[in-house]
Amino acid sequence: MTAALHTSNITSLPLLARGKVRDNYAVGTNRILMVASDRLSAFDVIMGEPIPGKGEILTKMALFWFARLGHVCPNHLTGEAPESVVQAAELPQVQGRSMLVKRLKPILVEAVVRGYLAGSGWKEYQDTQSVCGVPLPAGLKNASKLPEPIFTPAAKAASGHDENISFDKVVALIGPDVAAQIRDLSIRIYREAADFALTKGLIIADTKFEFGLDEQGRVVLMDEVLTPDSSRYWPVEGYHAAFTAGQNPPSYDKQFVRDWLESVRIDGHPWDKTPPAPRLPQEVIVKTAAKYREALDRLTAA
Repeated sequence: MTAALHTSNITSLPLLARGKVRDNYAVGTNRILMVASDRLSAFDVIMGEPIPGKGEILTKMALFWFARLGHVCPNHLTGEAPESVVQAAELPQVQGRSMLVKRLKPILVEAVVRGYLAGSGWKEYQDTQSVCGVPLPAGLKNASKLPEPIFTPAAKAASGHDENISFDKVVALIGPDVAAQIRDLSIRIYREAADFALTKGLIIADTKFEFGLDEQGRVVLMDEVLTPDSSRYWPVEGYHAAFTAGQNPPSYDKQFVRDWLESVRIDGHPWDKTPPAPRLPQEVIVKTAAKYREALDRLTAA
């Protein structure tokens, strides 16, 4: 594992954007170098301390799923080595944590699929017995498995929280044909991934996908896919006891950090979830890194 990388500094390529985790650089006019840092965001605030190895783990998981799901939908990978487009001195910043991808026209909708009721979906269900306009049966509990996976999209926000929207709103935003394509592809990808993950003792409770359009107008899967940053992974062995007790199942993502942040008191008051974030203690950093690593190890174990 290389040294922790909080922010990349590739000076040989123009910087396009720094996201919460990824730094994107232009490679000519038709490719992008995506570098996954070890940054971690919670409640839309980037923590001051990186999680060592996180960017490499996210990249390995994304590449694993892109390869496994390539028959379902084309993706943005070029197949070229990221190391081939940077200077020798910059190699340590990209090795193992980057992807060289096609430049697409982003579809500005978060394609969220839920197989279980959790997070914002559970909160919305309690208020309306539906999620994103999709009616659900009465009597469901936190972490209940849904009768069928549902498509619960969100509008991508430039900053702050994305907003859950109905499928009708997606149609209004991007048109009926593309809306139907991303809905159907998202549910199919989720089903295949969730079925496979179960064979490894993992539940994928929900996930979000991002899509773009290529020069021919085809819908292409992009960004990351089915990582602990974009998906809620639960170990099968911890699910039933937590569900029965009405608790959130243990998870392989940043929920551990979120729970710690919720417990923090600053001058006797809870953190207000605005920058700067409280400083993460070493034990939280180590445990979070271990959770990400275990998810990858379980998923890719022979």
